[in-house]
Amino acid sequence: MLDKQLLLEIEAYINNHLSLLKLDDAIELYAPNESIYIDLKETELENFIKTKRKPTFTQVLFQFIDQNEISDSQVYKKAGMDRRHFSKIRSNSNYHPKKNTAIALALALELTQAETDELLSAAGYSLSDSETTDLIIQFCLEKKMYDIDIVNQALEYFSEKPLI
Repeated sequence: MLDKQLLLEIEAYINNHLSLLKLDDAIELYAPNESIYIDLKETELENFIKTKRKPTFTQVLFQFIDQNEISDSQVYKKAGMDRRHFSKIRSNSNYHPKKNTAIALALALELTQAETDELLSAAGYSLSDSETTDLIIQFCLEKKMYDIDIVNQALEYFSEKPLI
């Protein structure tokens, strides 16, 4: 008579090998078709990305800095940022800012509403007509109020969080 422990080990062995056999069969049956499908989809996806990709936030930001002929230090000081944070943005082409950081940089560069929208869009953001903070920012842009301290005071007056 077989010992209970040995029976459990045999059962585990059988289950383990059966599942491996089923997995091997599944791979043989589906692998050729799936790999062709995946190759086609990857190529299609890569082409889509190549044709649709727009400049990164960092690229757009430094394009505006160059256009406005303003130094990096002037920008980060006006935006209320420290040098290390700005250096991180400059050195990382895939840097993804918080929305408030992007807005502060737009104000520091004294961008128009359209330019601000372009910069925010590069970071994946937009100014909404249903958010109080965004409406205050839009108002300040329309009135060419670029001083971050004044913008923050306006935000605080309406009990909104300051930018920086």
